Amino acid sequence: PGNEYAIRLRNCSDRRVLAVVSVDGVNVVTGETAAPDQSGYVIEPYGYLTIEGWRKDLTRTAAFYFSDPADAYAARTGRPDDLGVIGVALFRERESRRVADLAAVAAAPGAARQEAATDAKAARSTLESSAGAAAPLGTGHGRSEWSPAQRVEFERASARPDQRVVIRYDRRENLVAQGVLPAP
Repeated sequence: PGNEYAIRLRNCSDRRVLAVVSVDGVNVVTGETAAPDQSGYVIEPYGYLTIEGWRKDLTRTAAFYFSDPADAYAARTGRPDDLGVIGVALFRERESRRVADLAAVAAAPGAARQEAATDAKAARSTLESSAGAAAPLGTGHGRSEWSPAQRVEFERASARPDQRVVIRYDRRENLVAQGVLPAP
């Protein structure tokens, strides 16, 4: 607890992608409870992005730092269910203005939300199965930093993410107890 961290994403493709990122179940751009259909960051072809905190506006972020559960931003805003989870939903950019199958597009957002909820539920289940372990980590809402951003147009190729990544983070002693790291 207390150490700051950043999330680095790299686009290995030849076209732009949209990364909708959440920490502890909270969208890092909007501050809303996370869902794949929300705003995110656009990453240029073969580019990368470093996210150092919660976006406050187009010029500032609040630094990410590991915190005790009670001090986590998600817990302090009444959303403690997904502490210790970093989620990324990646979307390819639509290449051309083709007419889409509207029935498939209309059905996809609900399915994507359901998949995200299933991922979060699995992460909570893993946490609950480590009974007797130390309290998990969360992410705090830290110091204000200058971090310029700009709004850009982006049309998703699909309403469903092309790729989803879920990363769990926790205290060293919990990771040892779960067998993720070797015992000292």
